[in-house]
Amino acid sequence: MPDEPKTLDPAAAPADTTARPASARAAGAPATAGDSPAPGPARRRLLGLVAVGLVLAALNLRPAITSLGALLEEVSADLHMSGSVAGVLTSVPPLCFAVFGITAPRLARRFGPAAVVCAGMAAIFTGLILRPFATGTPAFLAASALALMGIAVSNVLMPVIVKRYFPDRVGSMTGLYSMALAFGTSIAAAATVPMTDALGGDWRLGLGVWAALAALAVLPWLPLLRDRAADAVLPAAPAAAPQAAAPRITRSRTAWALGVFFGLQATGAYITMGWMPQIFRDAGVPATTAGVLLAVTMVMGVPLAFVIPRLATRMKNQGPIVVALGLCGLTGYTGLFLAPASGAWVWAVLLGVSNCSFPLALTMIGMRSRTGAGVVRLSAFAQSVGYLISIPGPLLVGVLYQHSGGWALPIALMGGLMVPQMIVGSLAGRDRTVEDEC
Repeated sequence: MPDEPKTLDPAAAPADTTARPASARAAGAPATAGDSPAPGPARRRLLGLVAVGLVLAALNLRPAITSLGALLEEVSADLHMSGSVAGVLTSVPPLCFAVFGITAPRLARRFGPAAVVCAGMAAIFTGLILRPFATGTPAFLAASALALMGIAVSNVLMPVIVKRYFPDRVGSMTGLYSMALAFGTSIAAAATVPMTDALGGDWRLGLGVWAALAALAVLPWLPLLRDRAADAVLPAAPAAAPQAAAPRITRSRTAWALGVFFGLQATGAYITMGWMPQIFRDAGVPATTAGVLLAVTMVMGVPLAFVIPRLATRMKNQGPIVVALGLCGLTGYTGLFLAPASGAWVWAVLLGVSNCSFPLALTMIGMRSRTGAGVVRLSAFAQSVGYLISIPGPLLVGVLYQHSGGWALPIALMGGLMVPQMIVGSLAGRDRTVEDEC
């Protein structure tokens, strides 16, 4: 992919959080954001607003996907989709994330990251409010793609927002918005079918109701549209310090390992979100229970998404966490293969633990670069490469399901992918930065 410019607008770039020895501070070196005194009232208000915006934005990063997974059978039947076309539908999220996510750094440099996230929330709202009016598959895909476009740029900029506004609390703030993301994912999976039933059984109303949550998420970002105005209440960078050049990410083995790890965990996550309810329904589990099982899988990320980033930032090497999560996923897929209905709740829990590779990957993005420019580039690179890798997975599952007449081959594929995920994740978790390798 083409290289981005070497430097970033200071307003769009997050603060450099490279740790400095105490001797440097004692010698009179300028204070960093982490060294700053207690924040004043203006800065506290700003950071509180950003924190609320992060939580509401994160709540909206998955309902467009998991709400559809819960009603995929009804949508497919009404829009006359085959199994292969439904597989294409479940592959649209990673495709949009890869294509549109790579534009996020350029947009953030021009308009500021907060303004881009605000636009992303508006795009999610527009796509979700239009999707129920689709009368055919192309229109449904187009409306979904608009919502996913907003999700894509917001995905990339979440780590950037955290490092810009909370440079001394990367682990805890990453955990906070990851926890909100997991909660939004799970509540959409659990509540969509009951809400649809309560609204008369029309899947269009059941999907459209999630636009209200997206509209709410736009509000806290509106005061931050002129993102550069926040510089007055954020800790200032040393005037004499030149801005570090962004590293050439494509030369870093760690960046590639992180991108592949991100792609493999995303493959598992989107196969789970798109197909797991159908796996349970085909095994004889009622539709409502299947939606709740998906919610259980997603809700496991609520507490763990807060704990894992904090644990990861305390470890030099995150490889052991990668392996532990991968073994949970391998066990869950094995159980889903052997006894999908009788052990459904256990497999849902194990796969939910495994899906916490996502907040771990986000945390490693912030840890594998020393500079703000590096975090922006690494976030866009790892997520875009990762989502490109994940595109074939849901589609391949749909094709295998349709042509094999069952779930044995698709589940075997899902379990098999956990092995390379553990390998590349361990490589990405080593204690080094992309600047060292570039």
